Amino acid sequence: MSEAQAPTGPDLTRGVSEADIPETGVFSGHVGEEKVILARLDGGIVAVSGACTHYSGPLEKGLRVGETIRCPWHHACFSLRTGAALEAPALSPLDRWKVEAADGKVTVREKLDAAPKPTPTGGDLKHIVVIGGGAAGFAAAQRLRDLGYAGGLTMVSADKAAPYDRPNLSKDYLAGEAEPAWIPLKDEAFYHDNRVTLNIGVNATTLDVGAKILRLEGGETLSYDAVLLATGSEPNRPDTPGFDRPNVHPLRSLADADALIDAARDANIVAVVGASFIGLEAAAAFIKRGLTVHVIAPEELPLGAKLGPELGGFIKALHEKKGVAFHLGRKVRGFDGAILSLDNNTTLRVDLVVVGVGVKPRLELAEGAGLTVDRGVIVDARLQTSAPGVFAAGDIARYPDPVSAEMIRVEHWVAAERQGQIAAANMLGLNQLINEPPFFWSAHYDISIRYVGHAEAWDSIEVDGDLEKKDAVVRYMKDGKTLAVATVGRDMAALEAGQAMREYRKV
Repeated sequence: MSEAQAPTGPDLTRGVSEADIPETGVFSGHVGEEKVILARLDGGIVAVSGACTHYSGPLEKGLRVGETIRCPWHHACFSLRTGAALEAPALSPLDRWKVEAADGKVTVREKLDAAPKPTPTGGDLKHIVVIGGGAAGFAAAQRLRDLGYAGGLTMVSADKAAPYDRPNLSKDYLAGEAEPAWIPLKDEAFYHDNRVTLNIGVNATTLDVGAKILRLEGGETLSYDAVLLATGSEPNRPDTPGFDRPNVHPLRSLADADALIDAARDANIVAVVGASFIGLEAAAAFIKRGLTVHVIAPEELPLGAKLGPELGGFIKALHEKKGVAFHLGRKVRGFDGAILSLDNNTTLRVDLVVVGVGVKPRLELAEGAGLTVDRGVIVDARLQTSAPGVFAAGDIARYPDPVSAEMIRVEHWVAAERQGQIAAANMLGLNQLINEPPFFWSAHYDISIRYVGHAEAWDSIEVDGDLEKKDAVVRYMKDGKTLAVATVGRDMAALEAGQAMREYRKV
C-alpha cells in the first residue's frame, strides 16, 4: 500500500484565479494537508479530494472523461459531481468540498456533507445471497447497498477471514511493508451498519436453482430471490513427491500469507516453484526480506506466454539484478524437506518452498446446480447464468468480451470487483452491460506494470518506447487489432488504452 503523498500546488484556502481552472481536465491544490482537485461542470466548479481512496494515487495525474476521473495507478473511477466510487478497486467515495466563487477567484475551505443515500430499491427481492468473500463477492454486496437495495443480504465465504485485499498478500504484506490493519477491505462496523450477514469459514454445498435454496455444510439452508456465484479459484497443488511437507506453502489466502511470513522468519533460502505473477511477486518480497531466492519453472522465460518475450525478458532481468536465481526449463522431481531435486539432477538446499503454479476456478457448486459450464460458468453480458436470478462473477465467470467478441474468463482482482458491481446492478434490474476491459497491475520491486485488455494469443507485439529505460507501451495485436496493452512508466497511456476499449475505438 502506498502512503498518502504530501500535497502540492496552491493553497486553495487563499483562493486561485478562476481562469486557471481548465475547461477539461482538473486543477490540483490543497486545503491544509489534504489534496483537492477542482473541475468545471455545467458552467460551475466542483471540488473533491485529490487522492484516490484505494492507495492514495494522485488523481490530478489521472484521466478525466466527462464527469468522471480515473486514477492513474489502479484505474479506479470516481464521480467528480458526487465523489462516488463508481468502479473498483476504490471502495470508498471522495470527500466533497464547498466551492466559493467571487470576483474571478475560487476558494475552498471546508468539506460538504456526504452525498445523500439512494432511494431504497430492489422491488420484490427480499433476500440476496452472495457466495464468496473475495473481490467479486464483496464488491457486489457493497454495490447492492450503495444502489439502495434494502432487503436481506447474506455473504457466505469458505475463507475464515472477512474479505481482505488479496493483491497485497504477495506484495507489500509478504515483504513486511504493509500493516495488518491495511488488509481488511472494511472493518466490522461496515457489515453491521450495512446489514450484511457475514458467514465466514462456511462452505456452500448445494445450490438448488429450482427451489431457490442454498445449502451450507452443517445442514443450514438459505432461501434467496437472487444469488451471486463468486466462488473464485483455488491454487493448483502439484503431486510432486514431498510437496505435502510442512515447509511447502501455497500463496492464495491471508492464512497462506501469514504462514509464509512466520516461516520466513527462520529461513535463509527459499525456492519459488512457478514463475507466475504471484510467484515472481513473492520472490521480490522475499528478496526484500533479505532471503536467497531460487525460481524454478518449466518455461524458458518467466511470463513469456502471458506478456511476450520483450516484457518477459525485462521482468527476468529485473529479478536477476536483485539476486534471484532462475532455473528455467526445469521441473521439480521431489523434495525431502531440505533438498529440492530438479529434473536435470541439480539439487538445491532450501528452507522453504512456495508453490505458485496457477489456480483453477471453483466450479463444483455451479456444476452441481446444473448451470451451463464450459471452462467457466457461462454468463451473458449482464453476468446472468443459464438459470434466471442466478449470476456469476469473478474467476469463475466466462463472459462475452466486447473487445475481442470472444467468450473469455479472467483471473484478475479488479476485473472480479467490477464484475461483482455489474452483477449487483443487474440483480436490481438496472440493465448494465459489461464493457470494462480487464485490468491488472503487477509490482516488482520499484516497477509496476499496468495491463489493460485480454490477449490469450497474438500474432504480433509492438513496443513503443524503451523497456530498459522503464518507459514503454507494449501492444498485443491480432489481425491488426489491439487486444491488450501493457505499460511501464506510462500510466496515462494505460488509462487512454482502457478508455478506447470502452468506447470500442482503435487503441
